[in-house]
Amino acid sequence: MTPSDAETRESEEMVRRYAKRQTSALAERYSFLAPSVYLSMQEKERALIAWLGSAWKKPIPDSSLIEVGCGAGGNFYQFMRLGFRPANLVGNELLVDRVDAARSTLPPGLRLIPGDACSLGLPSESFDIAFQSTVFTSILDPDVRKKLAAEMWRWIRPGGGVLWYDFVFDNPANPDVKKVTMAELMALFPGQMTFCRRITLAPPISRRVTKLHPVLYPVFNALPFLRTHYLCFIEKPFNDARSTAEH
Repeated sequence: MTPSDAETRESEEMVRRYAKRQTSALAERYSFLAPSVYLSMQEKERALIAWLGSAWKKPIPDSSLIEVGCGAGGNFYQFMRLGFRPANLVGNELLVDRVDAARSTLPPGLRLIPGDACSLGLPSESFDIAFQSTVFTSILDPDVRKKLAAEMWRWIRPGGGVLWYDFVFDNPANPDVKKVTMAELMALFPGQMTFCRRITLAPPISRRVTKLHPVLYPVFNALPFLRTHYLCFIEKPFNDARSTAEH
């Protein structure tokens, strides 16, 4: 599948934006050893457990999942801990150095596909779950967002769905991040939202308060308006109009 000019431009811009973030200071900021990082990761894992327990019907070891923008593969460790089998996990990543980093640590049975997710040409209805984590808010072109959403929706089998983790707000300190509203999310993926939880203490606040003491993370996170991300699951119906049109 040949990418459009707009997709090519947006991919090049995303590479540039991510390259700006690759500094030693930022690497230290996002280290899993930092309380602000591991506490938010633990919170997200608890939310994933709640989703699996309340909204996911298929046995976890038999469920297939593709992550768009998998980076160095960190999210896959969570999914494997929760029961997903490496052979049923696929990662896609635009940046080649991140693909190489993921390959160096992830199990060999876990497949990694480099390149622009809009142009992978994967078969329709080939996965149960398509997962993205803070990818869409890094795509500033609305048409490219729509194209990627349509591709992800096409990959999913009816009864499966999109697992979504992303920002509720714009980042005033980073113009390369643009929020996705709940209305836009439901327009991108017109299924039924069967799970939605607002999580993650605002990172600037989290970094400050956890430097004083990690116990302050849940104290501040108890205030819903300080949580900056949604973890949602949008289920694809068996009579999905897009699927019917494509077949």
